[in-house]
Amino acid sequence: MIRIESVTKRYPDGTVAVDRLSLDVPDRSITVLVGPSGCGKTTTLRMINRMVEPTEGTILLDGEDIRRRPVTDLRRSMGYVIQNAGLFPHRTIVDNIATVPRMLGWGRRRARERAAELMERVGLDTSLAERYPYQLSGGQQQRVGVARALAADPPVLLMDEPFSAVDPVVRKGLQDELLRIQGELGKTIVFVTHDIDEAVKLGTMVAVLREGGRLAQYASPAELLSAPADGFVEDFLGADRGIRRLSFLPSAALELTTDAVVPADASAERIAASGARYLLVTDPDGRPLGWAEPGELIAGDISTDRLLPPGRPFVPGTDSLRVALDCAVLSPTGWAVAVDAGGRVTGIVSQQAIGEAIRAAHARGRTDQAGVAP
Repeated sequence: MIRIESVTKRYPDGTVAVDRLSLDVPDRSITVLVGPSGCGKTTTLRMINRMVEPTEGTILLDGEDIRRRPVTDLRRSMGYVIQNAGLFPHRTIVDNIATVPRMLGWGRRRARERAAELMERVGLDTSLAERYPYQLSGGQQQRVGVARALAADPPVLLMDEPFSAVDPVVRKGLQDELLRIQGELGKTIVFVTHDIDEAVKLGTMVAVLREGGRLAQYASPAELLSAPADGFVEDFLGADRGIRRLSFLPSAALELTTDAVVPADASAERIAASGARYLLVTDPDGRPLGWAEPGELIAGDISTDRLLPPGRPFVPGTDSLRVALDCAVLSPTGWAVAVDAGGRVTGIVSQQAIGEAIRAAHARGRTDQAGVAP
């Protein structure tokens, strides 16, 4: 565990970057520091590996004051990932990743084997090993940066806005990759970002900092979204925090119906019996083809290429209520399509039913907070 106890960083001109900050970073978790520019996020991160020395207070790593350890040993025990990757332009990708193991005395062959292993772990093709950073895309360079930080298998990983310089699609992929890697390796990660969506997606715990480096709230993402500590936190979370909160509500309890789901070769009697305004048409394997009005299907004057698109499906029990609601809102009929892991339709659900599930989940949450059994 990393424990930050009443830490202050005051510069000679009197500027206070961090003000009496105290928080515990749990082992094998992702703790995110988030807040506006100038709130001390990066300064806090750099104090953990002593790139910046605190003016007051103590930082403990597994119960030991980090100032008692030689600074070089401390930094080598922590991976460090920064914006734009910070790769050595004159070294190949494999040698960039092997940098820290080589500094620790590993043989060249062993270090390069470790680098090749990590390239695969972070989703990089090993055919890129002998290329140079300028020959890679921004997203690939960031993956190299993560691999390099993991090369010596450090227990702690410090990440300073590592994905902020890439486009949104690449950024989402990198976030997903980090969560996958963390699920496999279980590092203690301290992650700095100014993006509250990124903080909520990645964080096990989220520390919201105010300008001047003061802690406004330290909580899990779900608690942060449901109960912001004050007006500052509420404003920082934004007007759509209620929608974000749905990411933590499961979709497994949604009541699905199959009354309006028919195979492409359904009989006129079955189509007519549905009584629905729109029917979801499936292929012989049960996968969604699209939506059509019953009359068009009975008349046989509509082909599969003229069906309304089925919309993006969701997987109950895996996806959240936020995903289910998004699928319903984007559907041309207002109904979300539920599928199993193989993509076969298990049912459909309306926006109204999803809304009722959201209200029920909120009611259960209020009951739980009040300490009353539901």
